[in-house]
Amino acid sequence: MPLISTFFGIAIYMYYEDHAPPHFHAKYAGEEAIIGINDIKLISGQLSPRALGLVIEWASLHQDELKENWEIGEHYESFKEIAPLN
Repeated sequence: MPLISTFFGIAIYMYYEDHAPPHFHAKYAGEEAIIGINDIKLISGQLSPRALGLVIEWASLHQDELKENWEIGEHYESFKEIAPLN
């Protein structure tokens, strides 16, 4: 699973040709969550409230780039790295 961003110990991944709806995976401290790209909300899994808040904030800032990466993944092209949350 390609890593597309990391910040504050949180790793953000996407799979090639993953199932709908468009989403990404966030991993932190042994936990994993799947976050929807279109509505930027938790689909499944869990993260601590603080980590989830940071992931939601980051995704809100980079929603267009996440959508572009989702389309790239459907064609097995290389994902673009997305800037971390500062």
